[in-house]
Amino acid sequence: MAILSKDEAQALLKKALSFSKADECELTLTGNVGGNIRYARNEVSTSGAEENVSLAVESRFGKRAGVATINEFDDQSLEKVVRRSEEIARIAPENPEYIELLGPQHYITTKEHFDTTAKIDPAYRAEAAARSIAAATAKNLTAAGFLEHSTSFTAKLNNKGLFAFHPATVIDFSVTMRTEDGTGSGYVTQDFSDAGKLDTGKASQIAAEKAANSRNAKALEPGKYTVILEPAASIDLLQNMFFNMDQRNAEEGRSFLSKAGGLTRVGEKLVDERITVYSDPTHPEVPASPFAGDGRPQEKITWIDKGVVKNLYNTRYWAAKKNVKAVPMPGNVIMAGGNASIEDMIRSTKRGILVTRLWYIRTVDPQTLLYTGLTRDGTFYIENGKIQYPVKNFRFNESPVIMLNNLEALGKPQRISGSLIPPMKVRDFTFTSLSDAV
Repeated sequence: MAILSKDEAQALLKKALSFSKADECELTLTGNVGGNIRYARNEVSTSGAEENVSLAVESRFGKRAGVATINEFDDQSLEKVVRRSEEIARIAPENPEYIELLGPQHYITTKEHFDTTAKIDPAYRAEAAARSIAAATAKNLTAAGFLEHSTSFTAKLNNKGLFAFHPATVIDFSVTMRTEDGTGSGYVTQDFSDAGKLDTGKASQIAAEKAANSRNAKALEPGKYTVILEPAASIDLLQNMFFNMDQRNAEEGRSFLSKAGGLTRVGEKLVDERITVYSDPTHPEVPASPFAGDGRPQEKITWIDKGVVKNLYNTRYWAAKKNVKAVPMPGNVIMAGGNASIEDMIRSTKRGILVTRLWYIRTVDPQTLLYTGLTRDGTFYIENGKIQYPVKNFRFNESPVIMLNNLEALGKPQRISGSLIPPMKVRDFTFTSLSDAV
């Protein structure tokens, strides 16, 4: 029962809604079927599967709201969960930021569900792990990886006439390779809605090559360097920036987009003019849900256009208070790129560092978006247009806003973590100290 059709989900939601006695009632039904496989030391260690359907019922009396959830769907259980949400609502405090539920909405069509992913079975997972392990053993390396896939749906219905339904699939893969002496490490991660695009053997060869080439890294003096950031190195910094473009935070002075007097930097140039960032739930490489968590329709929207901030997202409450359009947080992030390959970037670099991955990223100053973290799994020194040797990992202190103002080149965007991000070449990236971690 974990995956329901649109008609099946709507019928179940209508039955549950029929028990409601609240002023307002909204139900959200989600289902998921998935599996995973994990391996370490070139051997599979765990393999599993999950299946679940869950119904969340929100009941409202005036400005009071209560939510209850259940995963049993006989009539008695459905009525029970509706009554429980009503009981909670009656004793809950009033919500000072209450806004009524949405009525009927129009949603665009997006294709995020692929049979290639939905039909994955244990044999597929075993073969995927075997191909990755083979790439490691071919170079006398040790692999530790994880593959996870999911087929899911979300359906919403309320007593104001809203109904929404969206199916989706996703497959995520990552692997770390280590040399036998423990001095070299490589990493790769890929995710797709369509599992037909994933080749774990080919992807693992990237990690294997990085591991083999990163043995016996040399120490390099910390400082400001020109860096070439692969998408896995920049994704967390950039998503931290893009998903902090909240209108309320900016207007209340708690954001990197804040200005004195409750003003924001909308309409101002924030980063290099080569930077354009938008979201589009219909994009074939990174499809997303056509509706947000509260039922608002998603649409193609530009957040940064040629370096200038164009839009901020908000809640329906804040949009109503400010009498502006209610714009939900995006379901994906797409950053326009350029034509430079990583090889081109290396050839054009007199002195710099190639970074495979950043990790353990933490906030230093939210108002300037200053972050700290570490490089890992393949960091290389470049001189006179060539990779010279692997270097020990660094701790960095950097802001993505500053980083995107020091841009030198952009490559073709690649899917990573559900977004499209290009490799990029950036000058004056700040490394503050060395790390002994491999």
